Amino acid sequence: MTYEVVIGLEVHAQLLTKTKLFCACPTVFGREPNLNTCPVCLGQPGTLPVLNRQAVEFAIRAGLATGCSIEAKSVFARKNYFYPDLPKGYQISQYELPVCLKGHLDIEIVNGGRSPSEVNDDKPGKTDGGPGGRAGSPPAITKRIGITRIHMEEDAGKLVHEHPGTRAQDASWVDFNRGGTPLLEIVSEPDMRSPQEAVAYLKKLRSILVYAEICDGNMEEGSLRCDANVSLRPAGQEKFGTKVELKNMNSFKNVEKAIFYEIDRQASVLDEGGRILQETRLWDADKGETQSMRGKEEAHDYRYFPDPDLLPLIVDREWVERVGKTLPELPDAKRARFASQYQLPVYDAEVLASSRGLADFFEACVKEYPQPKKVSNWVMNEFLRMIGNDEARIPSSPLKPVHLAQAMKLVDGGTISGSVAKTVLQTVFETGESPQSIVEKQGLAQISDDGALETALDEVIAASPKEVEKYKAGNEKLIGHFVGQVMKKTGGRANPAKVNELVKRKLSS
Repeated sequence: MTYEVVIGLEVHAQLLTKTKLFCACPTVFGREPNLNTCPVCLGQPGTLPVLNRQAVEFAIRAGLATGCSIEAKSVFARKNYFYPDLPKGYQISQYELPVCLKGHLDIEIVNGGRSPSEVNDDKPGKTDGGPGGRAGSPPAITKRIGITRIHMEEDAGKLVHEHPGTRAQDASWVDFNRGGTPLLEIVSEPDMRSPQEAVAYLKKLRSILVYAEICDGNMEEGSLRCDANVSLRPAGQEKFGTKVELKNMNSFKNVEKAIFYEIDRQASVLDEGGRILQETRLWDADKGETQSMRGKEEAHDYRYFPDPDLLPLIVDREWVERVGKTLPELPDAKRARFASQYQLPVYDAEVLASSRGLADFFEACVKEYPQPKKVSNWVMNEFLRMIGNDEARIPSSPLKPVHLAQAMKLVDGGTISGSVAKTVLQTVFETGESPQSIVEKQGLAQISDDGALETALDEVIAASPKEVEKYKAGNEKLIGHFVGQVMKKTGGRANPAKVNELVKRKLSS
């Protein structure tokens, strides 16, 4: 049978506040276990929560950045469940009256998304050319994904199952440092129809949150966590199938792989006449499979009720308007401006605007070297390679925009060739030295002296009698062979334009 996959995402974003949601404990990551705690976040008797105003402001920013309405009144509720990392026995969250409602974001997809007939044939790694589409790839279209709600809640603690050698091997430990840190839970509509769409949504949402300076987006440290609700239904059927919740996915790649796996698993169960159980499953990245964790709870299992220790949250229009004025230019607007202001292709604008750090790096470089397309090529081809496509490395990168601009000016001035510039920039990235200094220290200046170039070319000609004969017979494409060999002989330092002239002159005589 052919199935259609239905996907909705629940994303938890840790807010960039300095203190927790209901107390003054710091939110610093990586401290010794249980240092970031106090009687309030440990839920000790007699303590009362005090709401962090900065966290509320961040929630408003998130709502405005995703087109949500900001509710004038929202209510905190107790979500009751028992787990060792939850000292109070309940989590303070929002339930029926969240702070933000009914937003959306737009994603770029290729081929209009996946057709139902493709679902059973999908395998990880079969991705298309990327947002916006590279030259030669199918054109991208825009798809709007609904956001049901954004609500605030406190995080739980963390169980630790790995032990230092001096401790017992058969026990678990609990670290409450994370307990009480402020989260936004951003719940999408079930509008996604493929793993690629889910990843595109998640990437776009992460980009918006980072642009708005709400969340650092670090998935490895758990600052951004994603649960996916996945179900299958026969193609053409309107009623949703039974959904399964996937947890424990800490990268875009794992989100895509986990959903692909779950689609295959559910399709196999249905094809064999089985029934999908509503449950929560964990993604095991090492085994490449999802594993049953527990039966899926319903809202009534949590016995929500309004927290009696917290007043309703009232947000007036003036506050919302003030927050709205502080929002920076967001990814979609920046992408459109890059394409218009700098005359960049759609693909370039999409890549550069996908990360605020990368966009800032590009624009800082253009200020130093006002040739946007050239800068775009170097940033996308060289700089992104050096940082491993990891935007988190941009602030600490020894290669700064001024360095890239200097290297490009050295190429324009004929001091170094383009190939040598790549070597120079790699050295800048490793040492932080200026391009000019590296060129001088390593003697990388371009060779334009006719005598030196002729000597190198004579050696190449002497070693290539067949190519010389073919060239003289009319195969002019072989000029690339001679120029390439001279470049190789000079370590890429030969002036290619001069070598080109010399080859034509010598072999035409």
